[in-house]
Amino acid sequence: MVSLGSPQSLNIRVGIDINARKLPTVFRWTGEGKNCFLSGSFDNWNSLIPLVKSVNDFFTIIELPEGTYQYKYLIDNQWMCDNNQDKVPNSFGTHNNVISVRPSDFEVFEALGTDSLATGHMKNSKIGEYGQYIPPKESSYHGVKHTFPPILPPHLLQVILNKEVPLHCEPSLLPEPNHVMLNHLYALSIKDGVMVLSTTHRYRKKYVTTLIYKPI
Repeated sequence: MVSLGSPQSLNIRVGIDINARKLPTVFRWTGEGKNCFLSGSFDNWNSLIPLVKSVNDFFTIIELPEGTYQYKYLIDNQWMCDNNQDKVPNSFGTHNNVISVRPSDFEVFEALGTDSLATGHMKNSKIGEYGQYIPPKESSYHGVKHTFPPILPPHLLQVILNKEVPLHCEPSLLPEPNHVMLNHLYALSIKDGVMVLSTTHRYRKKYVTTLIYKPI
């Protein structure tokens, strides 16, 4: 049972179907601290899950069934919320973070898996089985219906354009981007009649990020 003034409350306890499909869910703490633990309503606040220390943050991956869960971080024996994530008030007069786990967030991985199966099937085809017939668009996905645009791959979500530069950093010096973020065009939502576009290029070991501001 979690102690140290746990944020648990009877009105946020949940029951989880152990037979339900579980989805890998990432929890990340980017603030300061030497030791970081996670507790949440996904197990009725009964455990403290240690987060792994990375270069600039802590993280862990937990497999959770579909649903909405409240959670909080224990940083050096103090309960903390991530102010960059969604929050809800609790019965102690403070706040807990909240996360929604949805299968739709993982459709991109299922699509990649489907493409891999389709590619593997094509490699086994024999000479003489080719033709000029163009199959229906949906048949390449084995009948999977896509009623919405494809989901953006998760590694393209952490772009420099959407990150805040810490106060102690030089504004003109940005963190080194991941290689998958290069040569893409990113756009911020239009605010105050201005659209912001961004792209990052690499020359040897140097990176150059260009911002374009366009009045709408």
